[in-house]
Amino acid sequence: MKKKILVLCTGNSCRSQMAEGYLRYFAAEKADVFSAGIEAHGVNPKAVQTMKEDGIDISNHTSNNLDEYRNLVFDFVITVCDNAKEQCPYFPNDAKKFHHNFPDPAKATGTEVEINEQFRKVRIQIKEYCKDFADSNL
Repeated sequence: MKKKILVLCTGNSCRSQMAEGYLRYFAAEKADVFSAGIEAHGVNPKAVQTMKEDGIDISNHTSNNLDEYRNLVFDFVITVCDNAKEQCPYFPNDAKKFHHNFPDPAKATGTEVEINEQFRKVRIQIKEYCKDFADSNL
């Protein structure tokens, strides 16, 4: 039976979207992967672009509010920022909770090149985390 994974972030625009993309890739047929935010800010175009550079297409992802998934039972809930961990509501099932606070690339400043580089650095961190998670838990 497929596992259900929920990735949570503050706005469901960058980090959780990238993690959803990589978890879908690494989990293949072993899991259904969802992402949501405490709020829904829309999918960040730079996240889409950065993932595309690594062969993962998240252009059809939607930015979802956590409330949309209240009736689903998850096996795993992964928070990818401290704010989401602190705000994450109680899930009335036995979902295993994981947390890793990734830097928010949407807050990067500087030139276009510097901002793109920050997105790539965070992408690499998220990719490694998701591969390890899939290898260890699925």
